Amino acid sequence: MKVLARPHERFVCQQCGYESWSFLGRCPDCGSWNSLVAELPPPARVIATTGGRKSSPALLAEVSDITGERMVTDLREWDRVLGGGLVPGSLILVGGAPGIGKSTLLLQVAHLLAGRYGCVLFISGEESAAQLRLRAQRLEALTGAIYLQTETDVEAILAGIAEVAPAAVIVDSIQTMFLPGVQAAPGSVSQVRECAARFLRLAKDGGPAVILVGHVTKEGFLAGPRVLEHLVDTVLYLEGERYQAYRILRAAKNRFGSTNEIGIFEMAGSGLKEVANPSEVLLAERPAGVAGSCVAACLEGTRPLLLEIQALVTPTTFGNPRRLATGIDYNRALLLAAVLEKRAGLHLGGYDIYLNVAGGISINEPAADLATCLAMASGFKDRPLAAETLVLGEVGLAGEIRAVTQVERRLEEAARLGFRRFLIPAGNKSRLKAVNNCEVYDVRSVAEALEAGLMA
Repeated sequence: MKVLARPHERFVCQQCGYESWSFLGRCPDCGSWNSLVAELPPPARVIATTGGRKSSPALLAEVSDITGERMVTDLREWDRVLGGGLVPGSLILVGGAPGIGKSTLLLQVAHLLAGRYGCVLFISGEESAAQLRLRAQRLEALTGAIYLQTETDVEAILAGIAEVAPAAVIVDSIQTMFLPGVQAAPGSVSQVRECAARFLRLAKDGGPAVILVGHVTKEGFLAGPRVLEHLVDTVLYLEGERYQAYRILRAAKNRFGSTNEIGIFEMAGSGLKEVANPSEVLLAERPAGVAGSCVAACLEGTRPLLLEIQALVTPTTFGNPRRLATGIDYNRALLLAAVLEKRAGLHLGGYDIYLNVAGGISINEPAADLATCLAMASGFKDRPLAAETLVLGEVGLAGEIRAVTQVERRLEEAARLGFRRFLIPAGNKSRLKAVNNCEVYDVRSVAEALEAGLMA
């Protein structure tokens, strides 16, 4: 029996925001089951996001510049991901898995901002004031003008902001907020969309910078409608395994900076501590003289990261060999294995291949192709690479090694950490300046790289 909506009612998917006039067991847009909930459309006065304020055309060259007004903290990893600091009047969305450290990080940010730029308002819809004080005491963040408000009514929150006039507002979380004029439960698509629109109006009408905490689904995406990510200026994800010490802050969208920057933190008893030298930390436990290990230098924004790529190649016990990749694109790993078999003569068809990037970092750029190939070849032949070797290069289907960008910056970081032997594409050798006390080998093919990289 088909269930139809009552007059002025609609069914809205709580995962993606798809709307239907009748109930559907499965959302045709995102494919989630039993996610459509009956809701009333919000009144027109709530949908408006300009507050009735009219604007007039202005010459682009005469618009005020905001690049010099960023609010910086002593947490340099946070400032790096934002592009140099928090921009006044911006709307930021921070997402992450439960228990990953979102509230801890933002309470530390609130403490640092309050010490430099005046009062900061921390709004909690999930924890009591006593719980927040206990956390602040553990983080040594009790000093400074941090105001707390445990409230979920957006109208009451806006009144509190007008009373305190803070430099920044932190809302934890947007899924707990509600507007009385919207006939839907807190956390629903309508409530999340309209509450975010009210905070957007607050920020853009000369108000403080607003940071929203967002819940994520079991797939790792931000819960609520996709329009939420379009409304905000910056979308940040705090990633990492819950039971491991390291956390990665990554920008998925940033209107004021690059989306390639990452910040690395270590979870300690006193909060999140920034990792100033991530390459040294990620390579600290690298075993020496072990086959199947190779180091590559990848760029995350402006920062070169030295990452260890590990490969375990073992004879298969089944009819079809197994392939598994962690931190490396699976299809890219299959492609590189095929290039090794066809162009370098390595018969990998009867072997299981397991690839891993140590430290939980994901590699997306092709500059790590050659290091992945050498790690697989080293594991296959059970011959380790020469000590203190760094490998760079993109691998083509013909087995050729293509040049990579900013090779000098990558080699400088590697030389600083003690690497003295570099395998780079031949296309980069002509433009590369001499590196003191280092051996640089330029290779043109995968076969040539295997001969130069593997120990005799």
